[in-house]
Amino acid sequence: MKEEQALFCHNNHKMERFLEVCMLLLLYDEVGYGYGLISQLEYFGFSQDELNVSTLYRTLRKMEKEELVTSFWEDGGPGPRRRVYKITQNGKKNLDQWVKILKIRKSMIEKLIGKYEDKL
Repeated sequence: MKEEQALFCHNNHKMERFLEVCMLLLLYDEVGYGYGLISQLEYFGFSQDELNVSTLYRTLRKMEKEELVTSFWEDGGPGPRRRVYKITQNGKKNLDQWVKILKIRKSMIEKLIGKYEDKL
């Protein structure tokens, strides 16, 4: 699995786009905060060791600037306040578009793999 993750995460710029889509999906039904999102992103193949916290927050700030998410401060009870992120309507539309694009790309990739495997 480590080898697959290394191949998958090799091109950081493109992975940041995939990271955005994953975060939009995680924020679709509930608000989230930075470190909570990091642990949830493991489901999509991002390991906590490989996911840079500063990259996560930089991406969240970029998404907020693009009005895909909004944020606010939440009291953490006995702990410190934390910034919480919530998907916007614009973010939901963007997620919908990305899922449509990914379905098309998945079909194209499956065709490529099938053609390749036929040659083996």
